[in-house]
Parts: sequence; C-alpha cells; structure tokens
Amino acid sequence: MSSCAFSTSALRETSLQNHEWICRKPSDLKKNCISVDVSHLKMTWHNSMRWKQTGSRVQCRALDVENNRAFLKGELFQLDDVIEAQQFDREILSAIFEVAREMETIEKESRGNQILKGFLMATLFYEPSTRTRLSFESAMKRLGGEVLTTENAREFSSAAKGETLEDTIRTVEGYSDIIVMRHFESGAARRAAMTANIPVINAGDGPGQHPTQALLDVYTIEREIGKLDGIKVGLVGDLANGRTVRSLAYLLAKYNDVKIYFVSPEVVKMKEDIKEYLTSKGIKWEESSDLMEVASKCDVVYQTRIQRERFGERVDLYNEARGKYIVNRDVLSVMQKHAVVMHPLPRLDEITVEVDDDPRAAYFRQAKNGLFIRMALLKLLLLGW
Repeated sequence: MSSCAFSTSALRETSLQNHEWICRKPSDLKKNCISVDVSHLKMTWHNSMRWKQTGSRVQCRALDVENNRAFLKGELFQLDDVIEAQQFDREILSAIFEVAREMETIEKESRGNQILKGFLMATLFYEPSTRTRLSFESAMKRLGGEVLTTENAREFSSAAKGETLEDTIRTVEGYSDIIVMRHFESGAARRAAMTANIPVINAGDGPGQHPTQALLDVYTIEREIGKLDGIKVGLVGDLANGRTVRSLAYLLAKYNDVKIYFVSPEVVKMKEDIKEYLTSKGIKWEESSDLMEVASKCDVVYQTRIQRERFGERVDLYNEARGKYIVNRDVLSVMQKHAVVMHPLPRLDEITVEVDDDPRAAYFRQAKNGLFIRMALLKLLLLGW
C-alpha cells in the first residue's frame, strides 16, 4: 500500500529504540502498541479497520505481539504488502505454510472454492514470466477470484508512452483489489507499494528480490527434507544477478544452525550485502569452486540459470559464466540419498534432462508448491487469517 510493510519483529526492534516511529502509512505500525503522528495521512478503509484515530494521533488496539503471537482465524494479516523476504519472521512463515497446506487440500478436493469471489487481481509484468504469472493467476481463479492481466507491460502498456510507474499503479488500483507486479528495476515494487492503497506483491524486481519464490523455496525444503534448522544449502550459478537466491538467503537466515555454500563463476559471485547480512545473523557461509564437494555435503543443491538479460552488451562475460557448473548424473552420484536438487526455473543447460527422473529432482514439485504459497498469500492479504 502507501509504503511497504515490514515484519513485526523488525518493527519491534525499532519501536524499542523510539517510542514514536514516523512512517508513511499507519499499517507499517499495526500489531504493535505504539503511537504515531499521522495527521498528514489519508486513512483508508483497510487501515481504519486496524486503528483507532484520536485527534491527530492513531493508537494501535492490538495486543503486543511480543507477548501474544497467536494467529486467530478471522484476524487481519500482519503485512499489507509482500515486497521483500526480510518482512517475515519464523512465526509468520510457519503460519503461512500451514495455510499453504490448507490450500493444497482445497486445490485437490474443492475445485469450486469461492472464498475470493468478487475480488480482482491485476498482474503487471514488465518482464517475461511463465510460472510466476500463471501460478498467481491460477491461484486467484482456484479461489474464485478474477484476473486482469498485462504481460510485457514494458512494451505493451502506457509505460511505452512514458507513463511513470506511480501513475500506472494509481490507475490500476482503481480497477482491482490487489496488484502482482514484476519489474526490471530493483526497488520498483517498493515504489509501487508506497503509491498504492491496495496490497502489492513483488513478483520479482530486476536483480533485487523475489519474495514469493523464496517462500515457496523454503516451503519446498521443509516438505522435502523435513526440517529447516540444521540444514546445509548450496546456492549455485548466477548469484550476483539472481533475485531468487538473494531472497532465499534472507529467509534461511531465520533458522538455526544453517550453513550456506556459494558456488558460482567469478563474474557472478554473491554480493557482499548478502554475505554481511548472513554474518550479522550468525549464519555460516562459505564460497567454493568445487560443486562436487559441496553437493556431497548439502541437503539442498539450489541451481540457478546464468541470466543473459542481466549482462547487457557484455556477451564475453556471459559466455565466461555460462556452462561452468552443471548438475548432471555425476553430481547426483555424490549427493546424499535424502538430498534434493532445486531450481527456480526456467532452466537452460545447467541441469541436464537426465536428472529429471531421479526422485531427488524436486524442481517441478517446487514449481507446483508455488501455487499453494500464492493461494495462501492472496487469501491472507485479502481476507486475513
């Protein structure tokens, strides 16, 4: 909405330092018992349901989440928008995964579910997408909602005429109840959320983040491995430009005794901000050039595509990076029996097709899990728990 919402745990740290925290919208402070001057803000119906206005001040009526983190049926969701992985804490993640499991049952047993009947979702995709766009649209329709869709909005929307992102968002929110957006610029989703008065979901913003992919990745790891604490994960491929691995690293940092291995060509190494973040959270990480060694140690080998579109005219650098690390039968032969291979897709040649028949190839199950996670998020953002 008018600003991106942060996790309540992050907000709690801020509120302890400052009794009054100035933000751009009331929903940034929901679920915490603190006051904020919002006399300059427009109170939307969405926020007025959460807040009691007294003069020029707004007081949250919810209990302190430090002492009460129960997620009761019918309560409003803790977040207004889904913009980045840092918004989530372990409690919210676990609760979202529980809703996702409910969505699995709905998808299998209740094809005519109508809980989102009357709601419209707008998908604004400024970059190509198959899985993300279709899974969001499928999620909305399986819950009874309707979809307004724009594919390749960079070329076939008013953006081609020079319209600003902010103007596009202000227009589209008048037609819909929730916006799902993919953009070529890092930070675009945050700008959209700060403009809109309806929920915004980041479906990938350039080399920035892809939070819903990270949610489905962690959900898949839990389903496949059976745990999230104490796991070893190898992130392989384009770690400099891959928004999926960045978001996944942020979420893995929520868990205990996790170790992450970075395996990538020199030109696409993981950026320092992620390494510094992991270190600050006490997460062990290690860079390696030996995929076979890393694969033998890990519970999850998370392979990614070298992204040609991020190299611009530097074809030489792309050719230098592509094809260096490939998951094939040789890699499978050193992996543990319980371990899995994951990939956000699409793939090129970084996982050979011979791997597909191995039960440890989890990437198509992973893609299917995206439907359940996105069904859960749409339900939570529009209806609450």
